Amino acid sequence: MSGRPTAYAGAGWLRGSGGGARALPALLLGVLLLLVTACSGGGDGGGAGTDGKDGGKVRPSPTLSQAVVTVAPEDGAKDVDTSGVLKITASKGKLTEVRVADTKGTEVAGDIVRGGTAWQPELHLAASTTYKVHAVAKDAHGRASAKDTTFTTLVPKNTFIGRFTPEDGSKVGVGMPVSLNFSRGITDPKAVERGIKVTAEPDVEIRHKWYGNDRLDFRPEKYWAPGTKVTLTLALDGVEGRPGVYGEQAKTVRFTIGRSQVSYVDARAHTMRVTRDGKTLKTIPITAGAPNSTTYNGQMVISEKYPVTRMNGDTVGYGGEYDIPDVPHAMRLSTSGTFVHGNYWAGPGVFGNQNASHGCVGLRDARGGGDSSTPASWFYNSSLIGDVVVVSHSDDKQIQWWNGLNGWNLPWGEWQS
Repeated sequence: MSGRPTAYAGAGWLRGSGGGARALPALLLGVLLLLVTACSGGGDGGGAGTDGKDGGKVRPSPTLSQAVVTVAPEDGAKDVDTSGVLKITASKGKLTEVRVADTKGTEVAGDIVRGGTAWQPELHLAASTTYKVHAVAKDAHGRASAKDTTFTTLVPKNTFIGRFTPEDGSKVGVGMPVSLNFSRGITDPKAVERGIKVTAEPDVEIRHKWYGNDRLDFRPEKYWAPGTKVTLTLALDGVEGRPGVYGEQAKTVRFTIGRSQVSYVDARAHTMRVTRDGKTLKTIPITAGAPNSTTYNGQMVISEKYPVTRMNGDTVGYGGEYDIPDVPHAMRLSTSGTFVHGNYWAGPGVFGNQNASHGCVGLRDARGGGDSSTPASWFYNSSLIGDVVVVSHSDDKQIQWWNGLNGWNLPWGEWQS
């Protein structure tokens, strides 16, 4: 032996770097070993982050949020219905941010409800559309948890549209309602109503009324004020109007109300007094419906204008009594065939003196409508679609509100669905 002590841990000796030996107190070494043993989690073999008292379960990290965000439908879902399926909720926390948008970035309007535990869309979703969901919730300690998903809505096999009047960008008379005629009968009117909005500037109360299951009209209590700007918003894309039949329109229509023109026909006096903004412009001699084909009473709105049109008695229940291929300056007042139009075939003495028409209001005119000096030409050129013609003192009933754009004949208290 060399005479040098051998260094080994059990004896508490360590060899120094200089070849010499130095002693480390055994007590200090024991303390170090005890610390290492304690950090290892004890003698049960548990790894880091476990506790021998809870059967080896992973402890919640003090830095992770306990909030859980749930989104239905599941990520990647296809053929998703457009209403009633999208649900976003939070447990062990509250939603603080929700964004649902299509691939173009158009967001779905919605609200966080039920004390922050749920989010719901304001309306249905569009059909044939891919949506991305981003939702964030925070737990009681303010720690955030997020979830991102994507899903795609169904592709409808059957669709419907609403044909609307008036046209976008038009200027119309004060009597013009907003009228929609649907291409398919609607069996869920409430769903369709939620997808349609009519507003006015300046603001005025606007109500709607259904006629049957395929027509929906909107109007205020009284004629529109001149200059009013009206907006029709159609959010029908994805609306299930009847089982398996979905709307396909997403459109905004804007029109403006022009000056106020209301014309008053007195069938007994054979006259029509034309007023503009409350002042009389002109009183015109007319001929109204003959005793066996009287003119409706009531408020009638001009819905169409034709410089020249054909009128055939077969189309309105008068058989072959007349077929005139070139009626000038014709303006429709009812769906059933009432017009105010030019008349070149009656003698001059008829106008202002007798009622000789098949129910229309006739004004003196020239064949072809080329003479601008005639009463019919003047009235045609002075009128807008949406102007009102009010007929009184005719030996007939009041026109039904649904016969044309004539909802003004229904009392305001009944103008609701």
